[in-house]
Amino acid sequence: MSEQTQPQDPDRARQDRESAERAAERTRRAVIVGAGLAGVQTAVALREQGWRGAVTVLGEEPHQPYDRPPLSKAVLLGKADGSAFDVDFEALGIELLLGRRAIGLAAGSRVLETDAGPLPYDHLVIATGAEPVTLPGCDGLPDVHVLRTLDDAERLRPVLTGQREVVVVGAGWIGAEFTTAAREAGCRVTVVEAADRPLAGALPAEVAAPMAAWYEDSGARLRTGARVAAVTEGAVTLADGTVLTADAVVVGIGARPATAWLAGSGIELSPEDRSVLADERLRTTLPDVYAVGDCVSFPSARYGSRLLVHHWDNALHGPRTVAATIVRGAAEGPVYDPVPYFWSEQFGRFVQYAGHHAGADETVWRGDPESAAWSVVWLRDGVLVGLLAVGRPRDLAQGRKLIERGAVLDRRRAADASVPLKSAAV
Repeated sequence: MSEQTQPQDPDRARQDRESAERAAERTRRAVIVGAGLAGVQTAVALREQGWRGAVTVLGEEPHQPYDRPPLSKAVLLGKADGSAFDVDFEALGIELLLGRRAIGLAAGSRVLETDAGPLPYDHLVIATGAEPVTLPGCDGLPDVHVLRTLDDAERLRPVLTGQREVVVVGAGWIGAEFTTAAREAGCRVTVVEAADRPLAGALPAEVAAPMAAWYEDSGARLRTGARVAAVTEGAVTLADGTVLTADAVVVGIGARPATAWLAGSGIELSPEDRSVLADERLRTTLPDVYAVGDCVSFPSARYGSRLLVHHWDNALHGPRTVAATIVRGAAEGPVYDPVPYFWSEQFGRFVQYAGHHAGADETVWRGDPESAAWSVVWLRDGVLVGLLAVGRPRDLAQGRKLIERGAVLDRRRAADASVPLKSAAV
């Protein structure tokens, strides 16, 4: 008599199948290149969204991962020793490989090449951020500084504590923030800007013009239309022959995506700014490779253009999209199309910006730009697309929500600073 085959318990079969799937998931590895905000938030978001595999974060600096905004404020002024993230990496099962640099990518074999050897991956997230643009001919000069890393801030601390004479090259966001801190510390500061106004690359002339007075009010000297011809020990020579004495020179003329290490990898980079060209889910042109933060540009349906956003808020929120795409699958992740947002604390003012004003066809002022608090809103076909608020956080909070929903504004009411901005929506 033949032995009768017992029917398989369907519940047991399902349990065995799920157990095998969990075991397979645990063998997979997500590698994140970059230990700044974007990289750390990606690692945390992977765990929050249920990723069971290994998570490895590669950081070029030897320090515990830290936040950058305090560098130009509390850390620079000696009011804080650092700004390490409050993340228990061990409890989350996140492996940190610090003091280790990515040098290449062998996509065919799914291997990240590092200065300490190869690192295999199943999913790779590029979060290498941006690197500061430097002045030609300044390499090796000990008193020429940039302000991007914790080590940069530590090198600049003695300059401020010694109340030295400083020349700041560039009147952009970082130049304004450093000048604010340096004046607070008692330094003598001269700011030289090649353009005819501060923030020339960020804001229209009529909006940036009132900000020039902020420098003089703080006791700093601002020289616009001033190009640097040479930097030597103890001096900055301008193109018109003017020589400015300087115990230290701080260069803040912009940043570019840190993507040189991706040459030859197969990842497509923008020919204009060298950013990683990602799609609406922050996927690169290679399978299972993503990019997030300052190093990536992405298409925005909201604005009809590709955006490269070098700001903290983008590095905070983009990782959630990447993590969801990895966990759910490439076709299931959410589309990333945020309303860009950033803030700057300078010269006793809280400056906030939301949206993207390029392409706007109308500018509406709310308040007097000579006063302590005012705003500017930008419209396109009557729709609010961008907003700058100086000392008016309520305008920013309301305006950001209006931009998100594509609200049309009544121009007359929007121009009345006494009317809540949300009440100007049609």
